[in-house]
Amino acid sequence: MSSVRIELAGAPQGKGRPRFARVTGHTYTPAATRSYEAALRYAAQEAMAGQPPLEGALQLWVTVWVPIPASWSRKRQDQAKTHIIRPTTRPDFDNYLKTLDALNNIVWHDDAQVVAQSFDKYYSVQPKLVVIVEPVTQVVLQTRMAA
Repeated sequence: MSSVRIELAGAPQGKGRPRFARVTGHTYTPAATRSYEAALRYAAQEAMAGQPPLEGALQLWVTVWVPIPASWSRKRQDQAKTHIIRPTTRPDFDNYLKTLDALNNIVWHDDAQVVAQSFDKYYSVQPKLVVIVEPVTQVVLQTRMAA
């Protein structure tokens, strides 16, 4: 398997902050984050089709397509659809990337294998998260190092 494409339909979510239960003194992950990571894990299992996790150094392309606010004017919505306007709102890109921990032991053994990544955020009428993972080749390494 040379590359894996994972697509999860619906509004992408960033990883929620851990919460603290005063009664027990334990921290926990919010239910919305757990649910989103479970859906992402399932989409990854479908994409892997029973293949073992990828080995070695990996590169990652993440594209987040967030919903266009319905309250915006028609002109502004059109600008968002044609990518003239790009989302600069929260969640931050690193919170989106943190949800990719759900791919551990499915797509890769550990996210420490990711040595190169690209992240884009756009508006869309069909919000989704798209993740493409592939092994790093020597050609890619030489190209990146030359820049």
